[in-house]
Amino acid sequence: MIAAAFACGAAAVLAAPAPPGRQRFSKMRGTDAEPAAVMSRGGDDPLAVATTFDLLAACLRAGLPMASSAAAVARTAPSPLDESLRRAADLMVLGADPDAAWRDAAADPATESLARVARRSAKSGASLARAMDELAEHRREGEEDAGAARAERAGVLISGPLGLCFLPAFICLGIVPVVIGLAGRVLGGGLL
Repeated sequence: MIAAAFACGAAAVLAAPAPPGRQRFSKMRGTDAEPAAVMSRGGDDPLAVATTFDLLAACLRAGLPMASSAAAVARTAPSPLDESLRRAADLMVLGADPDAAWRDAAADPATESLARVARRSAKSGASLARAMDELAEHRREGEEDAGAARAERAGVLISGPLGLCFLPAFICLGIVPVVIGLAGRVLGGGLL
């Protein structure tokens, strides 16, 4: 009996599919794909945009020009941001002014803040690395607030089913015995 249980457990472990991260890594073996690029684009990371801003700030602090920094970071950036970074980097390499290079990014709501900061930095000469840090922090705070709101919403949504489960139990185990006990005393003719 115990041997059969162990055999079933071993068969279940061998037949179970690999976790998603392991499948992605095993598919990468033997290819020239970069692990960081494959892993960052594989899932829906809510902090991917903030991480991209941090990487851009690090490249700028290291002394890379904005065009090189944007091109380097675009390879691992999430979907709407990667195209905007790549397009702006290409235009800046060709010699376009920052206002024209970031025009398409300014039109997209997902990348508007980056374009606004990059344009302002190009006009004023202010540190773009510090502005990228502020954008990353703002994005993290927004994701933290959204996570807290989702957790609070889940707490509210779970109270309905829990109430449906516990209210009948409370009535059956708490109120009904008291009512039956009182009814027995009142209908039975007095005190015991």
